[in-house]
Amino acid sequence: MDTPGRSVEANASGGEPGAVVERYARRQSHVPSGLYDPLSPAVYMAQQERERALIRLIRTAGLAPVAEKRVLEIGCGSGSNLLELLGLGFVPENLVANELLEERAALARRRLPQGVRILPGDATGLDLGNDAFDVVYQSTVFTSLLDDAFQQELARRMWQWVKPGGGILWYDFVFDNPRNPDVRGVPVRRIRELFPQADIRRWRVTLAPPISRRVTRLHPELYRVFNAFPFLRTHVLCWIGKNRPGNHV
Repeated sequence: MDTPGRSVEANASGGEPGAVVERYARRQSHVPSGLYDPLSPAVYMAQQERERALIRLIRTAGLAPVAEKRVLEIGCGSGSNLLELLGLGFVPENLVANELLEERAALARRRLPQGVRILPGDATGLDLGNDAFDVVYQSTVFTSLLDDAFQQELARRMWQWVKPGGGILWYDFVFDNPRNPDVRGVPVRRIRELFPQADIRRWRVTLAPPISRRVTRLHPELYRVFNAFPFLRTHVLCWIGKNRPGNHV
């Protein structure tokens, strides 16, 4: 396993990264069994919808051919998102995965091909150079960061790592969760504050999970019926483009 400088334990010992570790442990102790079961209609219908939206984004952003693109995922979790990218034609040798939580980084290492580089620890401590990636990916990371200054610093580093002509692939929810004080929605205006120089394209996706879980118990296809109403969608999928010098929005 690749280890870039500071260890997970050191990175998680204080500040916002340490608080994230504590919040995650607290949340895990209260997550109902099977809530994220991939065989659950509420889970797989949302995943299939997001994959279709991701394919549209890849085409819209001009990322094809994807086999040539270098990707860094911040907060890769168990590696599910990168496995999805591999299924769409990205290649292991061009993928880099970062994860703060040691046990999740270890699980990602077991699940992902050996060609994928795993970097455990606080993403803001990574030394990856400027303009190193065509895509920097974050999925439901920023909603777990309650410190505005830390959000800003991570956004700055992500922007630094993206090549001109590339961009940040963003998937996150925009509303607060009244049942979970350890997360905070990131509305589009905040995304614009974090990336003021970006060309942002966005799509509203993902039927609100509490609604999805209820209606798909009756029939999986009810996900599509309710998801037809944009106001019931809780997440945004964004392409946060970094223009080449001389190109302006």
